[in-house]
Amino acid sequence: MIFITAVFSVKAEHADDWPEISREFTEACNAEDGCLWFFWSRSVTDPNEYVLVEAFRDGDAGGAHVQSDHFKKATSELPAYLAATPRIVNAEVPGTEWSELGEMQVG
Repeated sequence: MIFITAVFSVKAEHADDWPEISREFTEACNAEDGCLWFFWSRSVTDPNEYVLVEAFRDGDAGGAHVQSDHFKKATSELPAYLAATPRIVNAEVPGTEWSELGEMQVG
């Protein structure tokens, strides 16, 4: 799978509204055939920072994602709400599911 994590620094005046601002993009990405997951988390140390965690089945699915109309729309519209260019880690990893964190086994 293609596994991507990106950190978005949102302008302070838009930080509380970021889930709604990015909702259309988020929903469209989650509806993509090759999207395994696409979700946001807000930082507990910086209220203006959101972390995006996304995964795509393979390189073809990742390619389709960046060629989609909703991706193009997001890359043209969402930067207006950002304080800095997002930082990203993009890697190809084996599998298509989350693994369990064995060091914190529950039950």
